[in-house]
Amino acid sequence: MQRTFEITISGQVQGVGFRPFVYGLAQRFQYNGSVCNYEYGVQIHLNCSEKKAKEFLNCILENAPKISIIQFHDLSEIPLIEYNDFKIITSDTNRQINIPLTPDFAVCESCKTEIRDKSNRRYGYAFTTCTNCGPRYAVTTKFPFERANTTIAEFEMCSACEAEYTNPNDRRFHSQTNSCADCGIQLKLQDSDGRLYNGTHSELVQKAANLIQNGNILALKNTNGYLLCCNANNKSSIERLRKKKLRLTKPFALLYPSLKKVREDFNISSAEENALVSSVAPIVILHPKKTISDLEQESIAPRLHQLGVMLPSSALLTLLMDELQMPIIATSGNIHGSSIISEEKDAIEKLSDVADYFLHHNLKVSFPQDDSVVRFANGHQISLRRSRGLAPNYLNTTLSENGKILAMGSHLKSTFSFVPNAHTYISQYFGNLDSYDVSERYQKSISKYEQLFDTKPEVILIDSHPQYQSSSIGRVLAEKSNVKLVSIQHHKAHFASVLGENDLFESKEKVLGVVWDGTGLGEDQAIWGGEFFNYENNKIKRLMHFEYVDWIAGDKLAKEPRLSLLGILPESEKEIVRSKFSETEWKIYHKMLNSSNLKTSSVGRLFDAVASLLDIIDKTSYEGEAAMLLENQAKGYEGVSFIDFLEGLDYENIPSKTIITNIQKAKTGGVSTPKIANSFIHTLALVILHIAKRNEYQVIACSGGVFQNAVLIEKLLKLTQNTGIELKINRILSSNDENISFGQLFYHQNIKN
Repeated sequence: MQRTFEITISGQVQGVGFRPFVYGLAQRFQYNGSVCNYEYGVQIHLNCSEKKAKEFLNCILENAPKISIIQFHDLSEIPLIEYNDFKIITSDTNRQINIPLTPDFAVCESCKTEIRDKSNRRYGYAFTTCTNCGPRYAVTTKFPFERANTTIAEFEMCSACEAEYTNPNDRRFHSQTNSCADCGIQLKLQDSDGRLYNGTHSELVQKAANLIQNGNILALKNTNGYLLCCNANNKSSIERLRKKKLRLTKPFALLYPSLKKVREDFNISSAEENALVSSVAPIVILHPKKTISDLEQESIAPRLHQLGVMLPSSALLTLLMDELQMPIIATSGNIHGSSIISEEKDAIEKLSDVADYFLHHNLKVSFPQDDSVVRFANGHQISLRRSRGLAPNYLNTTLSENGKILAMGSHLKSTFSFVPNAHTYISQYFGNLDSYDVSERYQKSISKYEQLFDTKPEVILIDSHPQYQSSSIGRVLAEKSNVKLVSIQHHKAHFASVLGENDLFESKEKVLGVVWDGTGLGEDQAIWGGEFFNYENNKIKRLMHFEYVDWIAGDKLAKEPRLSLLGILPESEKEIVRSKFSETEWKIYHKMLNSSNLKTSSVGRLFDAVASLLDIIDKTSYEGEAAMLLENQAKGYEGVSFIDFLEGLDYENIPSKTIITNIQKAKTGGVSTPKIANSFIHTLALVILHIAKRNEYQVIACSGGVFQNAVLIEKLLKLTQNTGIELKINRILSSNDENISFGQLFYHQNIKN
């Protein structure tokens, strides 16, 4: 007797070749039925017995497309529907979607082979993709993920592409981003005066490569936005790019032509290698084997001994690097501090004074994204920026309520998190909301999410700092929509992010929360940033903190490590830094200190103070520069003995001034800068372990920007080894302020005030 069974699959199953995969499986099993995308994922109907339907489902689960992620599956019998064959059915778009959004995927090896093969019809086509690779999130206009719901819909497939799309035996069967040189996306090369250069994709890419090689700066539109590219061995080009982009010392990322070339130049672990060649293709922070002959290392990453490296994420970048066969600078296409540019008009308007040439294309980018950035400490991944290839899904957990929630996140390194259905969506990194461009992009993206899911929030969560731009925008949205507004303390949101990421809210053990960063308004109106919390029974309580020291000169403090040092030094020792200030400055800042009531416990500022005390840096040009340079010095220490700058002391709140005093003694005693820097970080790791043991914690959860420090993470991993203490850190999410929006969600859901 004929029966019909329905299989539903939820998770990252749209835009990953899932329907073509199911179709091929049905042909192999010789079953009639259908498969379609629907609001919860993929829906399959089969005419067969229950036993055969179960076999079919098991085969799906065991052999699903590599880039898919199955979160839920179900099998049930439904009223009989008689099918004469097996078909892929176009989805109904008139329903609210309840699935993860599909991130962008780096170009696959099969597509790379095609664009390099002169006999292949896609030879040299810079936007070659298939069911396994290409832009997804970047080109999405609405869901389900069908061609008609993407910006690629503007390009009607030619007969050859249509034949591939409809051929079950073709790799591009139902590939929604399918196109070729005859019907697809077109390149346009022009100089900064608007003069155009004609040619095929191959000819234009070859011309662009020659321009880079000869010292020009090229603004290239990748599938996620513009990149600014120049020769990584041309000092004058790099310095010109720095000056024009207003990025004086912040490291530039490098684009390498191949993994083989990366292996030649860097000491690379298996974890780092896997990240480089993954479908995310992020920037990975690597350590060079030695001075690399064809790189201007000091110009690329001033005073740092590590470099950010990535491999081509698209067919366009693959073709460019095939021509160049050398590493190049590939940095976000923007003026420093602004959003990555994705539209030709904006690129010409804002980058004509930066770039000598432009390589545009006519595919619209719905969601522009910077490249993601990761680093590794003893094989443990540390996320530095979560963007292209990772945003916007968070697939590892679900929230306990069905309320529609929008979490606005922080002010620096901003993101927002949205819960319009059963899934959690965390936006790509935006940046500093002080920038008008960044703030505008952030707000437009929130509106796009509301349109995409046809849902408005019922609750809006903001940081408790009243002057954060994210909080201001959140208040306006809440008032406009007349919805509930909830403010959440910054560092408690950090703690909630690592609790949520590691499924610790249901922990039977109490958890020690260690949250260290640069700044955040505390509940006592001080600037927190060196906090210890207790989590137990859905309650968070502040245990202790680094001792309060003076915060002076407002936002200037975070940009001038010498000011942090002046604020931390005991009064009797302040004279040792007088030479770092002019006489006028000395008087002004002393007057500020005498009248200042604002205090801080910030470990981020403690790092700054130590960097200044060791004469590493007194004024920075980008956020985190002092900490990076200090870590760089610490990595240079090859000894096995360390100084504990708090040895033998019993303390309640951690005495920052004592640490500084003892570091000064070590410095005047002739201890090397690398050893002091390493010992300082070692002391901080010992502080965490000491507090955990003293208070009988078996679980430590760390968050905040300070925990992007690889030396600190390596030391904590080593110190907690064989102690019975579990160390939990942010790994999927960045430990910096990017995780605040996620933490706000989980604090709101799980913490009882």
